[in-house]
Amino acid sequence: MDKGTPATITVKSAFENNKTVPVEYTGDGKDISPPFTLSDVSEKAKSIAVTMDDLKHPLFKVYNHWVIWNLPAAQEIPENIPQGEKISELGGAVQGIGYGKHKYRGPKPPFGSTHQYQYTVYVLDCLIDLPPTSKKDDLLRAMKDHILQQGSIIGSYK
Repeated sequence: MDKGTPATITVKSAFENNKTVPVEYTGDGKDISPPFTLSDVSEKAKSIAVTMDDLKHPLFKVYNHWVIWNLPAAQEIPENIPQGEKISELGGAVQGIGYGKHKYRGPKPPFGSTHQYQYTVYVLDCLIDLPPTSKKDDLLRAMKDHILQQGSIIGSYK
């Protein structure tokens, strides 16, 4: 069942779109996930998923740093989401494998280079049934016909 193009949702964070990611959310700082505020989350929403990708990786072009799904459908996603496969504090949200780990891995490009990082938020009409060993591509396939809204914010870091 194809639902067509998802509606756009505005994603805000601790930094403005196309501006620098604050050091506390990077591998040079506390390496904690930033908070997100979403505009007008659909009343039909059952869960939220988030991915974070390095858009300027020299070898892979796009490299996934973080993937999490089954976050509660809400307008706020808190900062500093704990590491681990299942996050009981967030209704059993699941962190798959991004950057080889079950946790947020913040920006930390090679010395002297500036990379762009895209945080994409997906508002879904269901919970996603995937094991924590899943990666971003697995999540994208599972979400394909269930995305009600989608939005992103891009930050740079040197």
